Amino acid sequence: YVAGYCIGLDISIRGPEERSLRKSVDTYTVLGPWLVTADELADPSCLDLQISVNGELRQKANTRDLILGIPELIEFASSFYTLLPGDVLLSGTPEGVGPIKPGDVMRASIERVGEMTVHVWAA
Repeated sequence: YVAGYCIGLDISIRGPEERSLRKSVDTYTVLGPWLVTADELADPSCLDLQISVNGELRQKANTRDLILGIPELIEFASSFYTLLPGDVLLSGTPEGVGPIKPGDVMRASIERVGEMTVHVWAA
């Protein structure tokens, strides 16, 4: 049921605004740099990943540390969402979340998936 894998940066506004507003600003979910098809990545359960901001490492983890593995995430999500072809599931974030500001440069990578650079600008 999995077409493939990519990097997903799910940006949030921090503050008193209602959560759905903080999570749904245009351009706040960055996907890329491409889709690695499931047949190209037979076992996604042990991949190193990291995110740096302006060259400073903020997050470093491995997919083996996910609270729910990918099959369990799909099972959990499908218990209350109707999943359709093209839907995207994001697995959450490791320790190290912090603020970003316009002008910052984020670099995200996942082993065997790729690396992408995102330039932060004001919404």
